[in-house]
Formats: sequence, C-alpha cells, structure tokens
Amino acid sequence: MSLEVTFLGTSGAVPTPERNPIGILLRREGERFLFDVGEGIQRQMMTFTTGFALDHVVITHLHGDHYYGLPGLLETLEFNGRTRALKIHVPARRTRRLARFIEVTVGETEFPILINGLSPGDIAVDQDDYHLEAVAVDHDTEAIGVALVEAARPGRFDRQRALDLGVPEGPMFGRLQDGESVELGDGTVVTSDEVLGPPRPGRRVVYSGDTRPTPSVEAIATEADLLIHEATFGDDRADRAAETGHSTATQAGKLARDAGVRKLALVHTSSRYAGQRGRLRKEAETIFEGETILPADGDTIDVTFRDE
Repeated sequence: MSLEVTFLGTSGAVPTPERNPIGILLRREGERFLFDVGEGIQRQMMTFTTGFALDHVVITHLHGDHYYGLPGLLETLEFNGRTRALKIHVPARRTRRLARFIEVTVGETEFPILINGLSPGDIAVDQDDYHLEAVAVDHDTEAIGVALVEAARPGRFDRQRALDLGVPEGPMFGRLQDGESVELGDGTVVTSDEVLGPPRPGRRVVYSGDTRPTPSVEAIATEADLLIHEATFGDDRADRAAETGHSTATQAGKLARDAGVRKLALVHTSSRYAGQRGRLRKEAETIFEGETILPADGDTIDVTFRDE
C-alpha cells in the first residue's frame, strides 16, 4: 500500500522565488490529506500535478502563511465541479474564525464544507487500518500538529508451515493470512497464530506544524518513519526561535534523535536562509544520525515499511 508525501511549500512566513509558503500533501492509496494551505497552494498542486481530489485538510493554526491559500483552493475545487463534502480540521477554538474567513472570502460553495475543531489527542479520522491524530504543540497561538499512524500488520505467512499442517493451497491460505482459523477435512482446526509470524509495525508520519521543541511531538514521533519538523531558524537565531514559538534545525535534529525517527524532513525554513539552507541540514546532522532531508518544493518521499 503506497504512502507518499509531496512538499507543496517549504518556506516560512515569507515566500521566496523558489519556495511557496507551507503546504504538505500526504497520499495513502486513494486517500489524500493536505496539511496547511499556504498562499498559492492550488498553483503548486497544478505545477506538481498532484490533482485536487482531497479528502481532508488540516490547518495547524491560523497564522496567514498556513491558511491564506484556502480561498483560492476552494474556488479551484468549485471551478473543477466538486460536489462531495470537504472536511477541514482546525484547532478547536478557531472554528468560528475560520468559518467567518471562508464566508467573507469565498461565500457559499456548491459542495459542503465541514469544519471540525480538534484538541490535542483527538482523532480526526479513524479507520480500521490507520488513524489521523491531533498532537499538542508549543507555538505562540492555539496550534496543533498531526500524525498519521497505521495499525500493526499481520505477521509474515509461513507457507511451508501451513502445508506441513495439512492446509491446502487456495482460499484457506487467505483466511489464515487475514487472522482467521480454518477447519480441515478431518476436523482439525488450524489457527492463524500457527502460521503467522509476529505482528509487523505499520507506518507513522508526523508533521509538527509550527512549534518550539516539545515532549508531545517527541512522544508521538517515537520510531516514526518520517518526521516533518519545522526548522524556521538556525543556531544563530535560537533566541528568536524561542521568542516566536519556533524551532531551530539543531532542536529538530535532537528531537528526531531522541524519538528514534527513521527520516527527518526540515520545513518552514525562514527566507533569511535563502541560498544557504544547506547549513540548516548540517546543523541537524550534527545531532541526528538518521537521514535528514531539506526538501525543495515539489519533492516527493515514498514512505516505506521498516521491513521493506
């Protein structure tokens, strides 16, 4: 099952000629989630050919660089003939403000817009094989992060063990792999535990939104396959990061290290580092020994299972 992340915008509050304000598209098979909606996001989606078939939008907080792209996006969805509802998730105490913003800038649409308020720990989407969870962060306004967490997968099927137990190849194999028991012709019952290995972890993708480094993000990111963490500033502006509710690249690297993350992506980097963003990756790499990336707009990451 595919799980991809496309970085539609990677800049901080001020865009640059190369980078749009923040926006991250996560695709899991046929489902699509947009995390934050920087200005001009619909053009980024056209440029990088992601399509507009969104299922959920999460706005981590109501600072302009995270949601000023929403009116243009909604107008584009309407122009393209969307009729099914769009669910927009936002921090719990910001639902009325967002509703007023949409009313003033867009007005009524042909498709329903459902605004859902989220508090830390709330489950925005709850499916059998994954859930989307709001995460507590530490910014200078009400804000959340978000984590997509897949359920554990069944262990590997031992085909030879099943044959040795007398299970014929065919539909019974599939039932055992689905966790069911099967009854053989002689009345013998074979359980899935007898032919399946230990459960295998699903994948975990965490997006911090804007935040100072905080234990709640570290906790949800434990052994994450991908942590997308803001790195607005370098070490030279650590005081400014603390003052404004942001993180440095070094702090993002430390959090990734302590959480045992597989891969760290640094986003929301300030325009002051235009032309020298590589220094931010180097600062994170002094702390974090896993893979650190500094994505450009349009870059896509394929999130794989740990056992692949």
